[in-house]
Amino acid sequence: MTQQLHDLPSQVRRDILRMVHAVQSGHPGGSMGCTEYFVALYFDILRHTPAPFNMDGQGEDLFFLSNGHISPVFYSVLARSGYFSVEELNTFRKLDSRLQGHPTTHEGLPGVRISSGSLGQGLSVAVGAAQAKKLAGDDRLVFTLHGDGALQEGQIWEAALYAGSKKVDNLISTIDANGQQIDGSTDEVMPMGDIGSKFAAFGWDVLHIPQGNDLDAVRSGLREAIAKTGKGKPVCVVMQTSMGYGVDFMAGTHKWHGVAPSDEQLEAALAQLPETLGDYPA
Repeated sequence: MTQQLHDLPSQVRRDILRMVHAVQSGHPGGSMGCTEYFVALYFDILRHTPAPFNMDGQGEDLFFLSNGHISPVFYSVLARSGYFSVEELNTFRKLDSRLQGHPTTHEGLPGVRISSGSLGQGLSVAVGAAQAKKLAGDDRLVFTLHGDGALQEGQIWEAALYAGSKKVDNLISTIDANGQQIDGSTDEVMPMGDIGSKFAAFGWDVLHIPQGNDLDAVRSGLREAIAKTGKGKPVCVVMQTSMGYGVDFMAGTHKWHGVAPSDEQLEAALAQLPETLGDYPA
């Protein structure tokens, strides 16, 4: 299991690039930066049952993707963890596909519990789900992921203030702190300052994962976050990643936020990513 777990990030990144390239549309940068987080979450941390998929998630940990534009990594990991067939990745962003550019619910794609794409809304939904679990006597946890640029949306801070004041302590929200967004660096667009201190001021327990592209570091950090739950505070994980991680000419720049690779770029990128578990058929 350990070797397979460490083989997954390279394969997931191959999925991401091939999906986006095939339709010349999508968001590879943030997806590749968050690959270790998704692999750690779905293959090691999350207590979940991929099939049959239960929409209300009773008795399971729940995950809500707030920055829905990184759907390629979400779809790849859902497929490879058993929510639907890996072959279905070949339908990404095509007409009548369940794998829309931003995750939606009306197609009934297993693993997707909210439509996401309008940034800043995921935390509000997650807080409600976490409180619902408490009311139902369900001791499972709720996890969320947010981009650091998405924290520029005011709704995030309304939900953060509410969660802290109401002691929603079965909630773990991770911030992908890659310092990049669609128009440039977050420092150029709107500096975020000390994200952890901001959440702490709103009544959250905060921890940091400085190496968010190290699978074992992410696994360890998420386990530490779980240990902090149930103690009267929601938990915020500030995870530092590199957008486009895994391919040298894509890493660390906002330019690959929403740009698909050309044929030549795809070939060069895949050459840096070993096919470890088998590509889905084209």
